[in-house]
Amino acid sequence: MGLAGLALEKYDVWPTYPNRLSPADVDAGLVLPTAAVALLGKGGAVATLILAFMAIMSTYSSELIAVSSICTYDIYKTYFNPSATGKQLMRINYIGMGVFALLMAGFATGLNYVGISMGYLYLMMGVIISSAVLPATLTLLWDGQSWAAATFSPIIGFALSMTAWLVTTKLKYGELSVTNTGANEPMLAGNLTSLLSPVLFIPLLTFIPPFKPQKYDWQSMLNIRQGDDHDLADGADVDVENIPGDQPQAFSDPDEKAKLDKAAKTARWLTVGVTLILLILWPMPLYGSGYVFGKSFFTGWVVVGITWLFASVIMVVFLPIFESRSTIVRTTRMMFKDLFGIRGRGKPVSEGQSPGLSTPPEVAEKVEPKA
Repeated sequence: MGLAGLALEKYDVWPTYPNRLSPADVDAGLVLPTAAVALLGKGGAVATLILAFMAIMSTYSSELIAVSSICTYDIYKTYFNPSATGKQLMRINYIGMGVFALLMAGFATGLNYVGISMGYLYLMMGVIISSAVLPATLTLLWDGQSWAAATFSPIIGFALSMTAWLVTTKLKYGELSVTNTGANEPMLAGNLTSLLSPVLFIPLLTFIPPFKPQKYDWQSMLNIRQGDDHDLADGADVDVENIPGDQPQAFSDPDEKAKLDKAAKTARWLTVGVTLILLILWPMPLYGSGYVFGKSFFTGWVVVGITWLFASVIMVVFLPIFESRSTIVRTTRMMFKDLFGIRGRGKPVSEGQSPGLSTPPEVAEKVEPKA
């Protein structure tokens, strides 16, 4: 939409024509709705509103799920009440999410009043959280990272990134202000320091005595158990035999672990390949050669981008719906039964049937024999 805005701002369909959007409007994220209005009129404004609402709700839902898990399992159940029941976990869950929602609402309101724009926040996020990218990645992919490297390198990186960000601002502009700290050079210094500093500190905190490699076997992750939801199931008049928490864990099955390992290997190779293509093999030669897009090349670029978007929509939106069609139908049916007061006991899971925690075995397609 940014490219669309640059192309359309020279025509009278542009809402602010003949004026360009002000820097404040750009920082406020108004390029998308303005371009949508120029292309689609009022329908574009409505579509943008729906799109923004869905994106915000999806993001906030993910944040609440993360906070819920951290409050209930990582903190309360791990350190305060290891034998917590389902009701106790849900109580902590509600309290944690409520407090988080109130704090974030107040924090966002405060940022708006002091003039912090969306663009500023986007750049600032890298300064704050990028130091955790490499340690978190190596926690999952490398068994040798020490606990000290995983724990302290993000903290050290955060301190250094804030220092680089503010010092660069002071040296270049002479004073610290919202405008100066949000400039490109200070933000670049802070982001790069945050992202790259763990490259130095992880080896130091892993191989330099008194630290040493951990040889982590991920067993603690495999030992993660679901909470006991029997009290919640009984209160909701649900057949406990259909509650996944009462079934054997998926990772206890060697076949299941083999499937997960195979899927993980495929995901790693795809991640590395797509990253190399999109960040190095495609853009770097264009940048290094100083190539200027011609009309045909730019047309191809746009076509590839649009094709990528449609493929992403199919994979992210429609494929999960198709794969979950039976679950959606079953859940909808049960919702209507509850709505109209139709009670019924769920069908128990029979012996040998997947309880829903493991990947179902591949079923060979049955072919009718020819007469």
